Amino acid sequence: MTIKATSSNEPVGRLLDWLGLRNPHSGAPIREIPPPGGRATGDLAQQARHRLAQAIMSFLLDHDLDISASNLSLAHSVFSGTNPGLARRINARIASGEGISQSWLDELAKEEAAALDHSEIDRIVARLESNLDAFQTHTKAARSVTSDYGSELERHVLDLEHLEHLEQVQKTGQLVSNLADLAKVMLERTRRAEDDMRKSEDEAKALRRSLARARRDAEIDYLTGLPNRRAFEVLLERHHAEARGACEPLSVAFCDIDEFKRVNDIHGHEAGDRVIKLIADTLSKISDDHCHVARHGGEEFVMLFRGLPPSEAAKRLDEARQELAERRLINRKTDEPFGQITFSGGVADVFGYSEVREALKAADDALYRAKQAGRNRIELA
Repeated sequence: MTIKATSSNEPVGRLLDWLGLRNPHSGAPIREIPPPGGRATGDLAQQARHRLAQAIMSFLLDHDLDISASNLSLAHSVFSGTNPGLARRINARIASGEGISQSWLDELAKEEAAALDHSEIDRIVARLESNLDAFQTHTKAARSVTSDYGSELERHVLDLEHLEHLEQVQKTGQLVSNLADLAKVMLERTRRAEDDMRKSEDEAKALRRSLARARRDAEIDYLTGLPNRRAFEVLLERHHAEARGACEPLSVAFCDIDEFKRVNDIHGHEAGDRVIKLIADTLSKISDDHCHVARHGGEEFVMLFRGLPPSEAAKRLDEARQELAERRLINRKTDEPFGQITFSGGVADVFGYSEVREALKAADDALYRAKQAGRNRIELA
């Protein structure tokens, strides 16, 4: 396949130039990229960039995919290790023999875009909550000032009413009476304003509660009731910081339902959803305050084990796997047997790697090895 950078796709052309994948003289793509030589030979970072660039372009060209910004972004997230779940899905697709088509990759791009949209919604909600904080603070302060002013005004009204009855001011009684009437109107309006501000405070509190519910709903997987991928990332960040400060072990695991496509093909997607919920319930049984399970997407789950080294975490996960594997399940709607439903898993030590995402990728790689080794097993990274 020939790739040409024209004026219509100049951004892609510039990206190819940046990746070092276009011949500066002919504009043709360079299929194989030799390791950098000369003084750059010892530059590990540069070598890593070249390997990443070659992996990205080999993937796109080998599968006859468009050299588009979307494809390049997806391929980068796969081969740079920033999205191990996506890498595993692509590996599974290739292993199944179904191949990587542009239409299938476009669907993945939509899912990733949806995840980014959720992140943007989070930022908007955070800004709205911050504005609510400021509104409540200012409204409360204004209501306090209004209340104090109203109390002082009320005292003046009482003084004016008292003056009206004094003999020494009978000649100016009408003036005092008018002032008293005016002060009463001002007091009434002040109290009304204070009441309106109190209602605004109550409305702001109700909106905050609605936002909190919406945030919780956005972090829950609708099918299983488990935290979703986004919520898990927040949990992982918090427990990573706490465990590191407390010098506690921290392990992460990826789990994936074995032969799930076969379940959907034979029994239908509704039955497939019931199997997903069954796995969610199975993994939830071993979760507690220091063991968290979330649905990562599709038929994949992710778990975090606080205070457990990888070997202990793998043991707990394997016990759940064995318990499930011993069951023989029936599709209650059709009375047809599901047969044996199993899952595979990979476990990694979070602190065994320089970055959390490297530990996630290691757990995902261990899961892939478990699949390759026959499924229905747990592998350590």
